[in-house]
Amino acid sequence: MRNEFTLAFNEVLEEKGLPREIILKALESAMVSAYRRSVNASTAQRIEASVDTETGKVTIFAEKEVVEDVQDDRTEVLLEESKRYNPEAELGMMVLVESTPKNFGRVAAQTARQVIQQRIRDAERQMQLDHYAEQLGEIISGVVQATNAQGLSVGLEMKAEGVMLRKDLIPGERFHVHDRVRALVAEVKDSNRGPQILLSRTHRNFLRRLLETEVPEIFHGIVEIRSITREPGQRAKVAVSATQSGIDPVGACVGLRGVRIQAIVRELHDEKIDVIEWHQDPAQFIARAISPAKVSGVFLNEFSEGGRTATVVVPEDQLSLAIGRDGQNARLAAKLTSWRIDIKSLPEAASDVLYRLQNDETLAEMAAHEKENISKAEEILAKKASGSIINAENYDFLIKFVERVEKRSFLRSKEEEAAEKKRLDDLKAKIPARFFETDILDSGLPEHVNYILQEAGYINLSDLVSKMLQQPDDILRLNGMGPRAMKSIEDLMEKLPELVAQEKEALKIEQTLPETAELPTESIEPVLTSSREPEVTDKLSESDYGKVTTETDEPLPAKIIDEDLLEIEQPGVSEGISQPTTEKEEELSFDELFALQPDAIEFVAVDEEEEDGEDKKDKKKKDKKKRHVEIVYNEEDDVLVYRKKHKHEGDEWAEWES
Repeated sequence: MRNEFTLAFNEVLEEKGLPREIILKALESAMVSAYRRSVNASTAQRIEASVDTETGKVTIFAEKEVVEDVQDDRTEVLLEESKRYNPEAELGMMVLVESTPKNFGRVAAQTARQVIQQRIRDAERQMQLDHYAEQLGEIISGVVQATNAQGLSVGLEMKAEGVMLRKDLIPGERFHVHDRVRALVAEVKDSNRGPQILLSRTHRNFLRRLLETEVPEIFHGIVEIRSITREPGQRAKVAVSATQSGIDPVGACVGLRGVRIQAIVRELHDEKIDVIEWHQDPAQFIARAISPAKVSGVFLNEFSEGGRTATVVVPEDQLSLAIGRDGQNARLAAKLTSWRIDIKSLPEAASDVLYRLQNDETLAEMAAHEKENISKAEEILAKKASGSIINAENYDFLIKFVERVEKRSFLRSKEEEAAEKKRLDDLKAKIPARFFETDILDSGLPEHVNYILQEAGYINLSDLVSKMLQQPDDILRLNGMGPRAMKSIEDLMEKLPELVAQEKEALKIEQTLPETAELPTESIEPVLTSSREPEVTDKLSESDYGKVTTETDEPLPAKIIDEDLLEIEQPGVSEGISQPTTEKEEELSFDELFALQPDAIEFVAVDEEEEDGEDKKDKKKKDKKKRHVEIVYNEEDDVLVYRKKHKHEGDEWAEWES
């Protein structure tokens, strides 16, 4: 039957919500402290306690020295008694023996009460700290326990208490005691008074977590939140994008008839939320961030003194909407896009552009080309200043005029366009054709120079050469480009005329070869139909090509690789009759035929010696002589000729003879 100790022990477990081992360990530690106080034991002495949760009996074990005569029973024990706990005990050894005092349970209950309570409180605090540290950045719910000028005190699970300061409350919100409130766990830290849990309803991640809760597509990763900015209680902007094609990210967040977004708006005390679609192009992203205002143009300047600046031009009637109340819309758009945004109306932007054209020396060339347009723009702005109505055509003209100036481009006449095109063609003619296909890493320059150029955006070798021909100082200004590196590039530039001349010469040869030697487009497998030896000056004509068979009577491949030797033996056919082949002949294009190297092809011409007698046919195979023939192109005479090589006595071949 359970005694009072067991019932009390289980009641503590249920009340505190702590593991059984923690309570038991705290109880044993309290018993050890009670024993030390009751017998005034030294803190250096090892003492252990054991509590039986069924009976409530407490047993104390103390480490004592084995001696023959006990002087102090708190630290010494007889040998006979020590063997009851350790059979191998000997004199001088330290042994743990039972040392529970009489009536220790009642005494321990009085002295260990505070120790037990303290240990339980420490265990509760640590458990709360670990639990809410895992909830950091998540939304939790609690009940308002107290309100004051500094903020709210919120009761949470596990008997924890959270604090929400006034700055973390949405402006205009009022909470009363026993009201339920949802907030984001912004910070969790330990203190002497226990874990301190700071809650917030103004943090931008509070809106992020609400969107994840209300929009399943965001929770499952189909829609991704790219950026969030908000002014609590007033307005917020959220940029979203879809990770899968065919998904409308804005529609998913808003929901059918705005059901999803309205639930979030009510939770945020009627805070207006603009959901826009993110775009990788900064100009388009900024134009969408300015919504609901309509944008005429966005012009980016990444090298502005104040940082990355975007000039946004809007129609005059959209200016106040783009800026927003107290500049709120422009301020949120700047935070959302991480760009400094300068919003101007179209007439204001046109006036600024005119002033820059008239006073900026770097725009002098552009001002000269836009002279007529400048006069027209001034007339339009003068009409606007006088209160006249400006039609849509004039507005369109101003928009295009501002866009050209912001992008540093101007209208060119046909003569100027033709001159510019001719200049580019002349520049291209100075660059070898293979440079347009040669990667910058394969340029032959030092390796570190190649990497510097690649990081600077030079893809092909032609990009580098083109820049060197126009603005070589831009190459010298690259980070890491020194005099030695520049010298290697200049050496390459010195070789350009020679490389271009070589390409032109090779192109000229390719164009003349097809006119002087018209080879058949069919198979290149000839059979010599005559026993006449070709003369040196004979041209290679179609009659010299026929059917060629090897000694195995198999047709030779039509495509002959360089330096391969082809031996052709005259078949045993009558003079003037070519032997047909059974296999289909391969057709070669002219480009493939002229790619063949004639000097690498050897023919074996066979001379038949005429003999009288009945054994003429038998002796013809034994007495025939082989002559190797090489086909060579003679540039001076513009013909293809044969060169013969005769085999004399011995194993070596004689030199080639023409």
